[in-house]
Amino acid sequence: MHRYRSHHCGELRAQDIDTDVRLSGWLHNRRDLGGILFIDLRDHHGLVQLVARPGTAANEALSSLSKESVVRVDGRVVARGAENVNPELPTGEIEIEVNEVEVLGAADQIPFTINTEDGVNEEKRLEYRFLDLRRERMHRNIMLRTAVISAMRQKMTALGFNEMATPILSATSPEGARDFLVPSRLHAGRFYALPQAPQQFKQLLMIAGFDRYFQIAPCFRDEDARADRSPGEFYQLDVEMSFVEQEDVFQVIEKVMTELFHEFGGGREVTTPFPRIPFREAMLRYGSDKPDLRAQLELVDVTDVFAGSDFKAFAGKHVRALHVPDTADQPRKFFDQMGDFAVEQGAKGLAWVRVGDDSSLTGPIAKFLTEENVSALLTALGAKPGSAIFFGAGDFDEVSKIMGAVRVEAARRAGHFEENVFRFCWIVDFPMFEKDEETGKIEFSHNPFSMPQGGLDALENMDPLDILAWQYDIVCNGIELSSGAIRNHEPEVMYKAFEIAGYSREDVEREFGGMLRAFKFGAPPHGGIAPGVDRIVMLLADEPNIRETIAFPLNGNAQDLLMGAPSEVEEARLKELHLTIRKPQAK
Repeated sequence: MHRYRSHHCGELRAQDIDTDVRLSGWLHNRRDLGGILFIDLRDHHGLVQLVARPGTAANEALSSLSKESVVRVDGRVVARGAENVNPELPTGEIEIEVNEVEVLGAADQIPFTINTEDGVNEEKRLEYRFLDLRRERMHRNIMLRTAVISAMRQKMTALGFNEMATPILSATSPEGARDFLVPSRLHAGRFYALPQAPQQFKQLLMIAGFDRYFQIAPCFRDEDARADRSPGEFYQLDVEMSFVEQEDVFQVIEKVMTELFHEFGGGREVTTPFPRIPFREAMLRYGSDKPDLRAQLELVDVTDVFAGSDFKAFAGKHVRALHVPDTADQPRKFFDQMGDFAVEQGAKGLAWVRVGDDSSLTGPIAKFLTEENVSALLTALGAKPGSAIFFGAGDFDEVSKIMGAVRVEAARRAGHFEENVFRFCWIVDFPMFEKDEETGKIEFSHNPFSMPQGGLDALENMDPLDILAWQYDIVCNGIELSSGAIRNHEPEVMYKAFEIAGYSREDVEREFGGMLRAFKFGAPPHGGIAPGVDRIVMLLADEPNIRETIAFPLNGNAQDLLMGAPSEVEEARLKELHLTIRKPQAK
């Protein structure tokens, strides 16, 4: 018999009764019923119940061990009594009569329970992450992640893509976030950068003629944490294709995402094809370029309805309305709670009216609306008796942010929200450039390596803020999974695009010399995308925080509480790297 086990804990069944077995695992739980010990033994594969009779060496050994100790047990598989069968457990028809125990790894007193979700704080969980990962939910999430990544590889390979690795140590790049820098020992005062994405390298692979590339790529960005974004590092399904247009990329990614979410989504519906929604339309209808399409309500621009109105709260402002049908039975508390929610999003309040049986309006602002306002409003919204209408007024971006959140919350509260579905969409036609509110400077709005719609002619003859790019995002249930683009592969287009964003030709040649040289030696049209692995698993696992799907994440302050990173470095090492530390002055 094997030194440690003849079977896994989770594989024994009724057909194994009267079999002698050897198992190894962790003491998951222990119950003493009149001197008879019942032990749940856990390994990677599952749980099985052990029985140790009073007066036996096995009972004595198991009764004194701490939970989470690692043991090897020998015993015989026996049937549970009919009244003790556990239908919730795959091994619930049997138990193991233990006759020998060997302690392989005794455990100290554990800082929190493993066999229950006891609400321990995240900092403690991350400090003892190796224990946290023993919990059933976390173990399931990490194994889901493993299975999803394996399926991604299989699907991409089946579609003719080739998995290739790209460098981790490279040069800095204006990807939109801060780089993590690595000092060079051999080149004093110079730094490598960890890649924010393999952007330039995957484009160079297309120029080198490899046609279809993918990689489960690690990416590094020095940015703050959010519920759907882990600080420090993340992984993405990085994809690039040659001789393609936007729709070719969509077809590949839709197929892969649809199959993944059908396979691992627990039976939740996935609707295809994914709708294509222009950026500006998304901002108007949903108040967001990451719309949650499970919310079955839309915003309507009613600025014209109130143009020249005497109602000072709306006069001269951008006004968006949200029509919520079937709210006749909603109490006043519903409207008050929606107002409180809007204030939490940054609003000063939330104006609203009800539509009565005679199509008259009631509510806090009804008296300020003229008959002409009312008629135009009901026509614009298609509002019927029994509806509610919420309003946001201000500048476009402010109203979009607040009313976009109100749209989703109102849909949830009023029963216009789909549960247990995955609603994907493509956001397309992003602006190539945007203006910095503070400096007035023209900047790239998305990926600087994107092809402008209209090419060089558009760059030379259009207002930069009117130029659209062949850029696109894929969104699921209000979570942006990825940005992508058809790339700019023409040197003169690249020079001009960067010139508009304030870069000289010399700047471009210094920062992107490798790419420019490659473009000048025959570059194919190409494009790609990189859906985030962590966010995909977060959605499939139905977890609200991305850190629940990563084995060893940093905390919200970008610290590794288990390994103690970031850590200080000895002076000798700093000297070797030609560095001195300048700490911020105490305030």
